[in-house]
Amino acid sequence: MEHFIITPKTKIADLLETYPELEESLIAQAPAFTKLRNPVLRRTIAKVTTLNQAATVGGLKVEELVNALRKEIGQSQISDYSQSEAPYITRKPSWFNTRRVVETIDVRDMLHEGEQPVHVVLGVVKKLQKKEILEIIAPFLPAPLLDKAIGLGYKHWIHEISAEEIHVYFKK
Repeated sequence: MEHFIITPKTKIADLLETYPELEESLIAQAPAFTKLRNPVLRRTIAKVTTLNQAATVGGLKVEELVNALRKEIGQSQISDYSQSEAPYITRKPSWFNTRRVVETIDVRDMLHEGEQPVHVVLGVVKKLQKKEILEIIAPFLPAPLLDKAIGLGYKHWIHEISAEEIHVYFKK
C-alpha cells in the first residue's frame, strides 16, 4: 500500500494491518513491544497507541523508531519531528498526597478481558473535585490515556513500581 506513510502519529494497529511484515522489526526495537504478541492487547491498546506513544513506552527516540520502520519498507527517512506533546511527569509532584486518592482503578483486568479502559478512566477523571486524586494501575505506561487526560488539562504523575506495574495519578 504505497499511500500509507509511516509517521509518529501512525497507530500501531494501522501500521501492522498495512505492513504485517513490520511486526518483528517493531518488537525488536524494545522489549516492551513483545506485548504486541498478546492478541487482546493487540486488539485494544494497539488501536489507540501511536508510534510516538510507543516510542515513549519503549524508551526510544520517536525519530529513530519511525525511520527504522520506514527504512524496512523503502520509505525515505524523515527528520522533522516537531513534538508538541509535553513530557510525562515521573518525579513525585508537590500536589501528591496518598490521603487525597479517592479512587483506584486497576485496568489490568479490563485489558485482559479485551476492554479499552480509556473511556472508563476519563469518566472518573472528569468527576474529580479539586485536590482529589485518581490512581490508575496498569501493566505498562498507558500513553494514549495520559495524552487524553493531559489534553483535557489534568495534572499527572507516573510512578513505576516495576516493568509490569505502573501507577498513574491524575488530579484536576
